Amino acid sequence: MKKGLIVLLNGTSSSGKTSLSTELINQKEILFHHLAIDDFFNNYNQLVNSKLPNELPREIDHQAVSQIVDDSIIAMYYSTVKLFSEMGLNVLVDTVIDNDERFDKCLEVFAEQPTLFVGVLCSKEELTRREQIRGDRNIGLARSQFEKVYRFTEYDLEINTEELNPTECAKAILSFIKSDKECLVFKQLNKREKRIKS
Repeated sequence: MKKGLIVLLNGTSSSGKTSLSTELINQKEILFHHLAIDDFFNNYNQLVNSKLPNELPREIDHQAVSQIVDDSIIAMYYSTVKLFSEMGLNVLVDTVIDNDERFDKCLEVFAEQPTLFVGVLCSKEELTRREQIRGDRNIGLARSQFEKVYRFTEYDLEINTEELNPTECAKAILSFIKSDKECLVFKQLNKREKRIKS
């Protein structure tokens, strides 16, 4: 069975990944399935909150909870993306990879999958403006992620969401896919990481 394409959107919070994903889901040329890390965390949090007693024996240390849970949920997320690809389904990966350990894990899990690595670019000033408009993000979140998320300079495709609207960004991705160009950057990054570690 032919593996499904993984479209890995690399961008900070508020860079436009979800709007772009919505456009790709709504178009009719290529079928995509959208897997967002936020859904995994939200579902987990709802489950745990429904099971916790009303009164806890002690105050919750949110940092300790994060260390226990976050990496496990992210590992499950990556594995689910891989599962979809193995089943022949095209997947839109909507997450923020803001540290080396998570990126290394992502490289490891997707190593044998066809992965289109897309840089979803946006300036710090525009990210801050979008956060203020949205009202559902801490102001400065995207700026705090900026250097970590955009440390990569190699992509199969770069799109600037300040210059292009979501429809135009989606068209650029579809055009790349239909051109039958090989998605090489993620495989090259994976090989490079293995050489560095060996």
